[in-house]
Amino acid sequence: MNTGELVDLGQQLRVDSVRAAAAAGSGHPTSSMSAADLMAVLLANHLRYDFERPAHPGNDRFVLSKGHASPLLYSAFKAAGAIDDEELLTFRKQGSRLEGHPTPQRLPWVETATGSLGQGLPVGVGIALSGKRLDHTDYRVWVLCGDSELAEGSIWEAAEHAGHEHLDNLTVIVDVNRLGQRGPTRHGHDLDAYARRFRAFEWHTIEVDGHDVDAVDRAYGEALSTKGQPTAIIARTLKGKGVRAVEDREGQHGKPLPEAEEAVAELGGPRDIRVRVHAPEDARSLRSTGTGQTELPRYGLGDEVATRNAFGETLAAVGTARGDVVALDGEVGDSTRAEFFAKEHPERYFECYIAEQQMVAAAVGMAARGWVPFATTFAAFLTRAYDFVRMASISGAGINLVGSHAGVAIGQDGPSQMGLEDLAMMRAIHGSTVLYPCDANQAARLVAEMAGLEGIRYLRTSRGESKVIYGPDEEFPVGGSKVLRSSDADRLTVVAAGVTLHEALAAADALGADGIRVRVIDLYSVKPVDRATLRAAAEETGCLVTVEDHRREGGIGDAVLDAFSDGRPVPRLVRLAVTTMPGSATPAEELHAAGIDAESIEAAARMLVEQAIVP
Repeated sequence: MNTGELVDLGQQLRVDSVRAAAAAGSGHPTSSMSAADLMAVLLANHLRYDFERPAHPGNDRFVLSKGHASPLLYSAFKAAGAIDDEELLTFRKQGSRLEGHPTPQRLPWVETATGSLGQGLPVGVGIALSGKRLDHTDYRVWVLCGDSELAEGSIWEAAEHAGHEHLDNLTVIVDVNRLGQRGPTRHGHDLDAYARRFRAFEWHTIEVDGHDVDAVDRAYGEALSTKGQPTAIIARTLKGKGVRAVEDREGQHGKPLPEAEEAVAELGGPRDIRVRVHAPEDARSLRSTGTGQTELPRYGLGDEVATRNAFGETLAAVGTARGDVVALDGEVGDSTRAEFFAKEHPERYFECYIAEQQMVAAAVGMAARGWVPFATTFAAFLTRAYDFVRMASISGAGINLVGSHAGVAIGQDGPSQMGLEDLAMMRAIHGSTVLYPCDANQAARLVAEMAGLEGIRYLRTSRGESKVIYGPDEEFPVGGSKVLRSSDADRLTVVAAGVTLHEALAAADALGADGIRVRVIDLYSVKPVDRATLRAAAEETGCLVTVEDHRREGGIGDAVLDAFSDGRPVPRLVRLAVTTMPGSATPAEELHAAGIDAESIEAAARMLVEQAIVP
């Protein structure tokens, strides 16, 4: 398009943003209006995209990091012919695909859910990494950010990672409109303040008037020709551009324009420009198909093997069988054992360093391109990335997360390294799967199983060695459990997983020697939980004891209670969990101090049985 046509297209995007927000009675039209010219030039002159084939391997990828500016995105979809005007005006209404913040669950042209600011660029880095190192295609990733979200640390994790990886297929467009939600941003219209920061991370930067369509056009062309560096286009814009009542004025964020019809008239009235978006080049994603058969490692009964070791060895084996599996690690691969995968498949291994937000975001970006990522770090450190996990669920992303060094059982490192909240936070994620193996063969089977699941999958692994109690051919279906001790004379049931499963078995043996028969359930699938087995145990034994190397809130105890959430009577229940603040000690000392070792389980069981028979 020429200059005049681009100006008209920008005005159309503004008008349609105003109309959509007015029809909804809510939304962010002023944030959309500031970036309208930036979007118009990109859509008409530089984006290569087939809207009829959103999965086309040659399509450029566009990420709206400032997700609240969704009216602009939907107006662009209308200009491209992907939606019509009638659908545009369903914005934010029940049943509409055009939600307040865009999600790929509703629209096939959306790469990732946004709205929690600071996430679009990190995910865009993951998509760009896919293009460079996995897909080996020349699609470009365009990310539109707002200036307010550049206060988020995740933006700079992404910027450093992109610069380090020389992602010259990545361009971020920063809409510097000066105004945030409650007033001016930190740097206002100081474009160089932003440019200096990007340059510090080895980015090529271009400062531009974001309403000069010719200057914007040249900036995009310069980004396309820049080699060896990602490009940041820092664009000075005005919030609410084109309507005097709101242009560059505070207090207009997140609300429809007060006089929408007058604003539309001031912008030149509705238009119906249709853009023929450039077609992508023919492309084919070249990926290793793998052997097709997973030969799982096999461990002998009685061997002492850490589940983190079994995870690493199995992940390498799964990577051999499946060419779509990739691994990401937060600079702890020697501890998580992700390094086993790195040695076997270095071309599909990504070192994200100690930047857990970027690690999870990159996994989301790779999943959007059809890869099956496993992202690993200490369980405790996944808390830093929790918002990215939450948003990944909203995106419908299929990612595998593995947290090692869980619980007080890690011993002397102390509480800062002990994952004690991870089961709770992962169980709370919509549609998640949460698995906690107790031995090496179980871990191997669950790793292979989770690679084929959907949604967010979490595996909790342990640092210390544990005895192998299952044979290598044992099956562990997700949603199941294993009953390891059982008889018609059982007085109570102990439910455990991972480290405490071994403690529960030892306690059951000690109690059995005194004539107290105890059922033991290995609840390796914490979510979904095996309701049928738990209900049967409650009916047959009357008493349940849950024991977990985790905080009391949200872990195995709560998972067990979920089995009785249908209104049936809840059995007599004792919950053993970590309730104090641990210090540094040996693993055995830590378990005892927390009251979750075999001795503590035995004591709780005896008390429960005695109470149950008191007349």
